[in-house]
Amino acid sequence: MTDEQLRQTQTTQATAVPRVIAGRYRLLSELGRGGMGVVHRAEDTVIGRHVAIKELRLPDGAEDAGVFQERVLREVRTGGKLNDPAVVTVYDVIAEGDSTFIVMELVEAPTLSDVIRTQGPLPPHHVAAIGDQVLSALQAAHSAGIVHRDVKPGNIMVAANGRVKLTDFGIAQAVDDPRLTTSGMLVGSPAFMAPERVAGREALPASDLWSLGASLFFAVEGSLPFERSTTAATLHAIMHEVPFLTHAQGPLASAIMGMLISTPEARITAEQARGLLGMAAQQPGYAPSTPPGGQHTALYPNGGQPPTMMGPPTAFAHQQPPVRKGKRKALLIGGAVAAVALLAGGFFLGKPVWSPSVDEAMATTLTYGEGGDMGSYYFDGSSYWCVNTPLGAGRSISSQNWVDCEEEQHDAQLYEGSYPVGLSDEEGAELADYPGPERLNAFAEAKCSVAFYSNRIRPEYRPALKYQAVVPSKAEWEKAPEDSTSDPVRYIYCFVVSANGGRLDGYQTNQVN
Repeated sequence: MTDEQLRQTQTTQATAVPRVIAGRYRLLSELGRGGMGVVHRAEDTVIGRHVAIKELRLPDGAEDAGVFQERVLREVRTGGKLNDPAVVTVYDVIAEGDSTFIVMELVEAPTLSDVIRTQGPLPPHHVAAIGDQVLSALQAAHSAGIVHRDVKPGNIMVAANGRVKLTDFGIAQAVDDPRLTTSGMLVGSPAFMAPERVAGREALPASDLWSLGASLFFAVEGSLPFERSTTAATLHAIMHEVPFLTHAQGPLASAIMGMLISTPEARITAEQARGLLGMAAQQPGYAPSTPPGGQHTALYPNGGQPPTMMGPPTAFAHQQPPVRKGKRKALLIGGAVAAVALLAGGFFLGKPVWSPSVDEAMATTLTYGEGGDMGSYYFDGSSYWCVNTPLGAGRSISSQNWVDCEEEQHDAQLYEGSYPVGLSDEEGAELADYPGPERLNAFAEAKCSVAFYSNRIRPEYRPALKYQAVVPSKAEWEKAPEDSTSDPVRYIYCFVVSANGGRLDGYQTNQVN
């Protein structure tokens, strides 16, 4: 054997010797790489089981390896105390040299990101079941004072039997330290980062819910709700845009979009979201009807065409909508998103889903119909979206009050609306009971607020506007329909009015060019 061959043989033998961590964990193969490190399959030689080991990298620009290891040890050990079936168990945390290793339960399952990349969007009831299990893990963490900070499809593992595991608890928290990160560095995945974190606020439990909402949106739609071509554009979308769902409705849509409410204090809670997801997971037979072209008529009126985020609201109904029982379609207008179908959260769980702090832009909610603030109310949903009479107690709106927004000054503009609660999809189902003014107002105000702060309203006009919800009175809610083929009148309406009490000119909404 020549000297060169001998050297090659010795090199091969040296590289073939497995690397051992802490004299105990033998690294066998690499399972994957990510922004925070490398994941290895390893063998625990003491007890003979296979484990996963995440080797964390010191963040770019960091100079203090000691601080990094100290924080990782503290945060991950705290996360390792969590006990929930959906939490990946942490067995050990090791600092060795300049490296930090987290020894975890080995879960041989693809991530949700991998599943969607290979299989495409998942059925709504599967997405709901995944979300319910992740929420279980998050509730356990939040109860222990732990915020995950990096909930995303790449950290959600989905086994073939449907079991779900959420991994990487504590890692984002450990890395997010000004002594470790370069100025302006974002810790976490921008496309799944909650608006309050983009704005520089500390991560909250509600921030994890936002990230989960974005992850479930991705799972059911197959696309990311806020990802754009650049990080800056992505962050702008998170702060200023509202996505809409095309493959989900009912409780699942309510849960996802309720978690994506931009104000953390107004987001639905984990408990409310689990209630909605639990209902959605029990609907395996749900499949929206799909006409030619692939759009879901179960979500969109107007021949299955999706609502645009631009332009005057699509006509959503006359005061007596000719909709047959068992075939009622979910109501969305122009900039309406399935988000604002928060109805299930409040009305089906028996509690409001909206507990906003005082919003100075929200005017007093009014009732219409018999015994209501406004008395009679007529909506001409065919042409006009502005009214030439102020909204207020003692006022009425007739067909003569609807005017062209561009041709006449007006007192209010309709920009959103909804049919909050009605018949089930089953023929002959009983009417839903009047939910009471508190819950009905809460639904209406939530819906109007979401649309008001979306790109439905022109941002340059928003500071000079207030928004106002108009809901049916109890008598109007309980009024019998005119015939057996119609649903009762239960629409809520959202208007914008001048913040200083003056009149408006032109459309306050975005328009199609």
